[in-house]
Amino acid sequence: MTQTTTLTIEALHQRVETIFRKSGLNDIQAGALARVIVAGERDACKSHGIYRIEGALRTVKAGKVNPLAEPELVQQPASAIVKVDAKGGFANPAFELGVSALAERARTCGLAALVINDCTHFSALWPEVEAVTERGLAALVMCPSYATVAPSGGTKPLLGTNPFAFGWPRSGSSPYVFDFATSVAARGEIELHRRAGKSLPEGWAIDADGKPTTEPEAALAGAMLPFGGHKGSAISTMIELLAGIMIGDMTSPEVLDYLGTTTLAPRHGELILAFSPQAFAAGRDGDPFARAETLFEAIAGQGARLPSQRRYAARAVSTDKGVTLTADEMKQLDRLEELGLDAIA
Repeated sequence: MTQTTTLTIEALHQRVETIFRKSGLNDIQAGALARVIVAGERDACKSHGIYRIEGALRTVKAGKVNPLAEPELVQQPASAIVKVDAKGGFANPAFELGVSALAERARTCGLAALVINDCTHFSALWPEVEAVTERGLAALVMCPSYATVAPSGGTKPLLGTNPFAFGWPRSGSSPYVFDFATSVAARGEIELHRRAGKSLPEGWAIDADGKPTTEPEAALAGAMLPFGGHKGSAISTMIELLAGIMIGDMTSPEVLDYLGTTTLAPRHGELILAFSPQAFAAGRDGDPFARAETLFEAIAGQGARLPSQRRYAARAVSTDKGVTLTADEMKQLDRLEELGLDAIA
């Protein structure tokens, strides 16, 4: 039987935050990164949990992210656009700084945008979506990545995995949330298959010669594919335009040029849009939240599963019983806590 260890969410957070602090991150950066990593483990999203710690520390060690950054809220009076300068740090503390101002502007204007510039993106987008829905607002979040995805019909990496997330608040229930890469799978899933010695499903990737492959090593040396063919490719391009070019930050090819590798966390910008359903529905019949519940009930009534339901179920278990880690995962935490950046090749 495989040995496991169960930690409370609070205990796991303390361990992860300690690792980051001992590796030279300030309290602002360490706390925000620990929160999003623990959220991934809590929700059984292994590709966005403690697996990501080494990548963050590798980026710090390479000097491509500022571990002491203190993000700055850029004041823009009477504007629906809120800007945060991440100061070269991770995106998560910059988001935490700007989300309250975003919500306030959205309630005032009906909709608002949070622009994060000069940040290193880290982990999933759903924690940010949920932070907006907790404030009674709908949300769209997107960002580019580094060039690892071939456009539909192409043979070489050009687009990023370019995640895209949406959330709708629900009273007395977990929000409706989806969060997915515009590639067939997140790059972290390719890496997890490589580590496990497992082949990839067909249609996920092409090799360096542009030929289909199911070998993780060949996929990492080649390119991933967009989901849905030309449709995913078009959505991914939209994200390059809106969350890269429009906000004056890097596109995925520019990110790869800056980093020179895909082994580090990508540096670019991020765009978060918040909407007030009440403001948009004002003057029309019906409560938008009640009407949304009718739609959700109709979906569930057909036996379909709403997105994120598995995450929420895993969250309920973790909240009640704690987060279970394997012996190898515990050894990883021990090693990182003991050695800090010295543990990173």
